[in-house]
Amino acid sequence: DPTRFTGTMDAFVKIVRHEGTRTLWSGLPATLVMTVPATAIYFTAYDQLKAFLCGRALTSDLYAPMVAGALARLGTVTVISPLELMRTKLQAQHVSYRELGACVRTAVAQGGWRSLWLGWGPTALRDVPFSVHPPPQALYWFNYELVKSWLNGFRPKDQTSVGMSFVAGGISGTVAAVLTLPFDVVKTQRQVALGAMEAVRVNPLHVDSTWLLLRRIRAESGTKGLFAGFLPRIIKAAPSCAIMISTYEFGKSFFQRLNQDRLLGG
Repeated sequence: DPTRFTGTMDAFVKIVRHEGTRTLWSGLPATLVMTVPATAIYFTAYDQLKAFLCGRALTSDLYAPMVAGALARLGTVTVISPLELMRTKLQAQHVSYRELGACVRTAVAQGGWRSLWLGWGPTALRDVPFSVHPPPQALYWFNYELVKSWLNGFRPKDQTSVGMSFVAGGISGTVAAVLTLPFDVVKTQRQVALGAMEAVRVNPLHVDSTWLLLRRIRAESGTKGLFAGFLPRIIKAAPSCAIMISTYEFGKSFFQRLNQDRLLGG
């Protein structure tokens, strides 16, 4: 059965065999459209909030990254949530971009504009503690700063190497991804269920809460069901977090040096 997978490799093989290799990149443009503005909004907000919290001494330097990451991600999730829903539709229902517009109009007609934010709750619960959507959040930043400090010893932060950032980002991303995976499972199930109801033109009577869905998944599939997709998520999270944060740290250092050189040269 091409729709039932026994594992990560089985899923890769069946998807390629029945739908073609290109299907593995299904929804890539939608992902890029979502990721680029999300990353720009998030990192800008994070740096500004962290500087504000540390400058006003509103929280300790240890917890400032966690608070700033959570607040920045909460705002980003709210802005990007409709794009996340569209990406899920593209991947789950295999609709074309022309059909996607019709799907969005149908969803708005049936459930109002609020339906575009369906899954916002579990997405926030997943992303505010984590996500590097890639980029990191509360749990991620807290672990990242601790791991980076441990790797760097007592060296100044501005001497952090790209390699250190890469390793710290990968470790922190893996830990956060595992801890928040159940919320990602709930978010995906909720959005896919919406697509199924739209296909048969049935309006949902009510939407179950995140906690109720967690209990239902555990009752039906056990604790293992809450961690469905564990391996693909780790394979995605670890390198994406590592690449994202090391690239960001390198870019920030590069442009800081460039600006300093321009000031000195001027």
